[in-house]
Amino acid sequence: MFASIRTYRVEQRAVDTLIHRVDRDFAEALAQEPGFISYQCLDMGNGRIASMTIFETMEQSERSNELAHAWITQEMDDVDIHRMGVMSGSVEVSRAKAELLEPAHH
Repeated sequence: MFASIRTYRVEQRAVDTLIHRVDRDFAEALAQEPGFISYQCLDMGNGRIASMTIFETMEQSERSNELAHAWITQEMDDVDIHRMGVMSGSVEVSRAKAELLEPAHH
């Protein structure tokens, strides 16, 4: 398994809009990608957002970064979003409760 973590900064007033659109559109599309395992989006406060995707292969994980960039460029052009960074790596330890398998919605 391979994970990608992306961090963003947006105006605080745009956080709810961004998270709602991510939940409604991007997360669902990403879940249909080959090798998809999981996706989380975090509101870290003060206009900071992080997302994490986990895919079966490194190539699929890297593709999720490309998809995220394209989606933000095309679908969030009315919101000022600054991508702060992208980190990727091999998942070496993982645990999850069964409840994690149920989608959380905003």
